[in-house]
Amino acid sequence: MKDETPARARRAEPQPEPVLDTSGDSDEPAFSWMTPAGTGTGTPAADSFDEPAAEAPGESAGDRKASTPVNTGTAAAGSTVTAPETRKAAQPESRADRKAAEAAVADGEPESGHGSSPIFKEPLPTSALQVRPPEEEVERRKAQRESAANAKPVAPRVMQVLLAIFFPLILLILAVRAVTSPLFLWVEYNRPGFPGDGYGFSTDDRMTYGSYAVDYLSNWSGPRYLGDLVHRGGDKLFKDGEVSHMADVKLVILSTFGAGVLLVLVSIIAVLYLRKRSTGGVRRGLFAGSIITLVLILGLGSLAVLGWQQFFTEFHRIFFADGSWTFSLDDTLIRLFPGQFWIDAGIVIAGLVLLTALVTLILTWPTRRRRGLVKDHQPAGGDQSADQSANQAAGQSAGKSVDQE
Repeated sequence: MKDETPARARRAEPQPEPVLDTSGDSDEPAFSWMTPAGTGTGTPAADSFDEPAAEAPGESAGDRKASTPVNTGTAAAGSTVTAPETRKAAQPESRADRKAAEAAVADGEPESGHGSSPIFKEPLPTSALQVRPPEEEVERRKAQRESAANAKPVAPRVMQVLLAIFFPLILLILAVRAVTSPLFLWVEYNRPGFPGDGYGFSTDDRMTYGSYAVDYLSNWSGPRYLGDLVHRGGDKLFKDGEVSHMADVKLVILSTFGAGVLLVLVSIIAVLYLRKRSTGGVRRGLFAGSIITLVLILGLGSLAVLGWQQFFTEFHRIFFADGSWTFSLDDTLIRLFPGQFWIDAGIVIAGLVLLTALVTLILTWPTRRRRGLVKDHQPAGGDQSADQSANQAAGQSAGKSVDQE
């Protein structure tokens, strides 16, 4: 029997889709063809499409098409697919998406289709930075920061120590250079009370021959500079032992002057560095150096006064070999440079160093003004005036606001 009931005409406007409640759905696929390959036991998806259903008796093809569900694998609009792969794809993949999702959860925004449950609870890779460390660790880090802020740099202190140590040495070398000059010879030979030569040297002879000896100490000539000098009679002026000793003295003098030049260069570098990096560092270094110089000169001066001959002997033993610096009274070196000459030279060296150290000590004395303590007492009135000006400015601004109202 054939059903001739007219079919209902389809309307052009879209039909409202039914609201499906998916709260009770499970993660199990609804159809066997949705199961991944190799994980399920159902029949392949192709079988459900390849084998058509048996045609019921008395049923037309159009009726079967209308009543048979179409398995297209896509969910209807408004329905929620609960497959694991679909849920994984719904999660935010980028870092910005994860942050936006966390912000939405933190603000209390409900999730569409899932109520108030969060999308995921995976912590961010940088979430450990938001965890506050223990109180002991916080206190330890705070103490380290304070100690680093209060610690003074090492380089300025090193420069101050070097300046303080080099200062007395530089003064001593400069004083020795002043003594080993023709000017000091002329003053010595012409001062009243200087002993004369008992073997016939006049003041002019001493000045001439002594100038040769002093010039030899500071020039780059060899031993022949003194070894080839002769008397009026043709005899050698200096013996071989005297020439050898003067060569040793020259080596010591030139080495001392070279060290003095190096110390001066290092001291200049230290002064330039301290002027840029340490306020008052040059003054403190020179002040400490002047104190060291005074102590050194007073100590050496006391030893020289108590026993000049012993002091002179020990000084020569430090730099020269025994027997190479002892001569007879008629040798040229003794006639040109008698004992009184060395006593006067020692007094001049000590006097120059002592005077320079005293002047430096006075100029670098740490007064209140140089230490900056005077500025701490002066701002008492300045602070009051600053407070008054601040109050006046505040009053003027308040008056302007009232006028505007």
